[in-house]
Amino acid sequence: MRVLIVRTSSLGDLVHMLPAITDISRNVPGVQIDWVAEEAFAEIPSWHPAVGEVIRVAHRRWRKSWWSKQSRQQRQKVVERIRQGNYDMVLDMQALLKSVWLTRAASGVKHGLDWSSAREPLCSLFYDVKHQIGFWQPAVKRQRDLAAAAFGYQVQGEPDFGLQKTFSHTIRYPEYAVIMPSASREDKLWPSERWQGVFDRLQQRGLELVLLAGSDQEAERASALIASRTNARVQPRSSLTELAHLMAGARVMVGLDSGLTHLAAALGTDTIGLYKASTPIRTPVTGPGKTFSLGDRGREPSLESVLQSLNQVFEDRQDVLR
Repeated sequence: MRVLIVRTSSLGDLVHMLPAITDISRNVPGVQIDWVAEEAFAEIPSWHPAVGEVIRVAHRRWRKSWWSKQSRQQRQKVVERIRQGNYDMVLDMQALLKSVWLTRAASGVKHGLDWSSAREPLCSLFYDVKHQIGFWQPAVKRQRDLAAAAFGYQVQGEPDFGLQKTFSHTIRYPEYAVIMPSASREDKLWPSERWQGVFDRLQQRGLELVLLAGSDQEAERASALIASRTNARVQPRSSLTELAHLMAGARVMVGLDSGLTHLAAALGTDTIGLYKASTPIRTPVTGPGKTFSLGDRGREPSLESVLQSLNQVFEDRQDVLR
């Protein structure tokens, strides 16, 4: 059975998709899975052993010059590749108008969310089979439930992100902590003085601080946070795979609600996620290690709550990527 998964972005959303892919591979004998993903995040589906081909799209580039000859030619090549797949089923797990045209380009029965379940309800008009899935629930569960409804099996067990093969190694008491102090929105940022309290606690444990940054502006912010500290650095611009290996080896990850924070948790790293302008109801930090989702929309986490979570992280345990 040939299946096409449509979930193009964003980074955290693709991470939350991975357990559903594991479920499909375990419950549908002989299934062959291809995945349509945004080029910037295409490494993520490629890590999962059940995914065959990753078909790259470039919405972020195309929308800057949507009607240019180059953009039109690139979109046509994507459509031709999808049509050549001869898929038996297409599962749109994004339900956005910007990606529904990719679903329609494929052969096979098209599954997706119904009118009441989709973020953009008009997308449901383009599916052959529509599924009602609860909206206000964790993203990992929502995606697992949608896949189970499409293929007719029951969700069982804890979520398995399928990353063991790609990132298989054992690390005991690594000597650094990874920090993600930036996010896609300014209103998600956490006060500098609270970060300093976290840094103090981590360095008291003898850990190097490795701060992540996705842009020059974020790198400047990260550098300012550690300007007076030794044994602290900003990670140079790296690929997603390089960052994943870095986070998989960390003693702990503390980060704002961002895709990289969710990726760290999926890799099995003990992870503390800080929420301020978003809610963990739909996107809690989830993974096989110790995970904490602190704060909520309009209620930023206190320094004390983060330090308490760090105390729990530092309880004796073997640091093993599961």
